[in-house]
Amino acid sequence: MEKNTFRVVKKKRVERSDFNVECNIAVDGEVGKIFSVCHSACVENVEVTEGAVNVTGNIDLCVVYESVNGEVLSTNQACAFSSKIESDQISAGDKVCVFVDIVECTIDNVSGQNIKLSLVLGQRATVISCYDVPSVDASGENICAKRENISVSTYVGEASEVFAVESEASIKEPIRKVILCDSAVSVKNTECKTDYVVVTGEVVERILYLTENDRYETIYLTENFKEEVELAGVTSNATLEAYLDVKRQEVKCEVVNEEKGVKILITAPIALRVCAFKEEEVSVVKDLYSCKERLDVTTESFDMTKELNADHFEAKFDGVLSLDENAPRIDKLLFVAGANLFVSNSYIQNGEVFVEGVAKANVVYLNDEENSLHSVTMEVPFVVSDRARDEVEDAKIFVDAVLYDVDVIAKKGRDLFFDGKLKVSVYYDIDEVCAVITNASQTSEVFERDCDMELVFAKAGEEAWDIAKKFSVQEETLLLQNPDITFPLSDDANLILYYQKLK
Repeated sequence: MEKNTFRVVKKKRVERSDFNVECNIAVDGEVGKIFSVCHSACVENVEVTEGAVNVTGNIDLCVVYESVNGEVLSTNQACAFSSKIESDQISAGDKVCVFVDIVECTIDNVSGQNIKLSLVLGQRATVISCYDVPSVDASGENICAKRENISVSTYVGEASEVFAVESEASIKEPIRKVILCDSAVSVKNTECKTDYVVVTGEVVERILYLTENDRYETIYLTENFKEEVELAGVTSNATLEAYLDVKRQEVKCEVVNEEKGVKILITAPIALRVCAFKEEEVSVVKDLYSCKERLDVTTESFDMTKELNADHFEAKFDGVLSLDENAPRIDKLLFVAGANLFVSNSYIQNGEVFVEGVAKANVVYLNDEENSLHSVTMEVPFVVSDRARDEVEDAKIFVDAVLYDVDVIAKKGRDLFFDGKLKVSVYYDIDEVCAVITNASQTSEVFERDCDMELVFAKAGEEAWDIAKKFSVQEETLLLQNPDITFPLSDDANLILYYQKLK
C-alpha cells in the first residue's frame, strides 16, 4: 500500500460584523453648511493569524459644503481605519479576502474649519483554505484495485495591480470650477488564458461643475477598459473572481481652457485584485480488496468548494420622497451632491438572483423665499433581480454592486423623484462533499479453498467486480472463466469459478 495526497480548496464565509470609525476633517475657510458626504472604503492590508485577521485601510471622503460666505466648495480627504475579524474558521496560512463597506455616515459636529464624522463600517470575509487529502494507492499480484477519475477543486492563486483609466470631457462654455469629480468602476467580463487573465470593465465619472453663468451642471463619462494580469498556473478552463476599487484620493482632474470652453481630463487609478480557481482530474482508488487477505478499508469524506462562472448585470430602480411640511420649499433643484450605496442582502430564489439594499442621494436645492441653499437626503430602498442559470440554484453567492447614473427631479415644490442604475457582479460557489479510501490494513488471511471449482449464484444487476470481490478472485479471472456472461447481469445467473489449490 502507498499513501498519496491531492490538494483541494475550501471557501468559507465569515458573517458580516460592524465597527465604528471617527473621522476628523479640516478644510480651508469656515464651514457654514454641509450638503453631502460621499464615501467609500478600501482595504489596504490584511494580516492573518490563528483565529483572526487584522485589517487596515482607508475611507475616501468627498465633502460638499457651503462656506460662511455662501460659496459651494468640496474637499477630498482620506481617513484611516483598522479592525479585527475573529472566527474559528480562520487559520494561519489561509488566504483571507476582506471586504469593507460603509453602512452609515453621521455628521457629529461642524466647528469653524473642522468637520467631525461618525461612520459605521460593515466588514465581511472570504476564507480560502487549501489542504491535502490523503488517499491510498495499491498494486501487486494479489491486490485488486478499481480506479476512477474524480474532479477536484483547486486554488490557482491571486494577483493584483494598479492601473490608470483616462477620461476626457469637452464643455462648450466657460466654467468657474469643478466642484465634484466622483468615480466608480465595475467588472463587465473576465477571461482566463494560459498564465494570465483578462478583465474588462468600465469606469463611470460624474462631474459636477459651476458655469460662468452660475449654473450647476452634471455630466457622466463612461470609459471602457481591458486589462491583462499575469497569473502563473492559470489555464483557459479556470474560473475567476475579479474585484475593482477606485483609489479616489489619487484621482486627478485637470481643467484645460480652450477657445470656446474647457476640456476636463480625468485620470482614475484602479486597484484590481483577482483570485483564480480550477478543476483538476485526479485518479484515486475507488474500491480495493486482496485475493489472499481480508482488508479493513477506511473511507473518509472531504469538503471542497467548486467555483462557478460569475454573472454581471445592470438594473434600474426608483424612489420618491416628499418633503416634511416644515422643510423649505423646492423652488429650483440645483444638483445631486453625492450618492452612496449599501447592499444589505442577496439570495437566489425561484431561479432569480435578488439584491437588496439602500441608495442615498444628497439633493441640493434653492428656496426663493429665504434665498438660501438647502439639502435633503433621499433614502431609496431597492430590490433588483436577474435571471440565474440553472446550475447556480444551490450555490452560495457574493455580490458586488456599483451605483451610477443617478438622476433626481423635483415636482410641485415638495416631491423628489429618484432614478438610478446599478451594475452588479454576482460570484457563485458550491460546497461539495466527496469520499476517498484513506487506509487499508490486513485483518486475516483468506481461507484456503478445498475445491477446484465452485458454482456461484449471482443476482440480476450485479457487476463482475462485486462478484469477484465477494469470492476474493481477480475480476479478470471471473471474466475469462465466464466468457458468455454480460455484466451487469440482466437476469439471475449461475457462474463458474475454477480455483488453483494454494500450496
